[in-house]
Amino acid sequence: MKKKPEVPKTIDDYIAAFPPAVQAILEQVRSTIRKAAPNAVEAIKYHIPTFELHGNLVHFAAFTSHIGFYPTPSGIAKFQKALSAYPSAKGSVQFPLDRPIPFVLIERIVEFRVKEAMARHSGKSARGNRPAT
Repeated sequence: MKKKPEVPKTIDDYIAAFPPAVQAILEQVRSTIRKAAPNAVEAIKYHIPTFELHGNLVHFAAFTSHIGFYPTPSGIAKFQKALSAYPSAKGSVQFPLDRPIPFVLIERIVEFRVKEAMARHSGKSARGNRPAT
């Protein structure tokens, strides 16, 4: 019987499961996200690295031929033109491993997602403090 692959408990565990060249890219993606979202918390969700800030902020993952980056549909829509060179879907984009990873673009997308998360959170807080009508 085939053994189920072990689910990583931390982003360090996740990254350690890949070859050194991919590990280096994943670490750079991770540090780029940390720089753009210093208050975000690292987690593993859906078995992949996730950064949370008042909910899921972004996810990323490694595959055989690309790095998957998941900044939600709003992150993809906002940067649609800049992402047009990459395969993408409603809430995800694929950065091929045989091309340079666009770390500056990742940083810009994460900064946008941080602003979204903070606005959404402050809106919820403001609504929560309003008197009932």
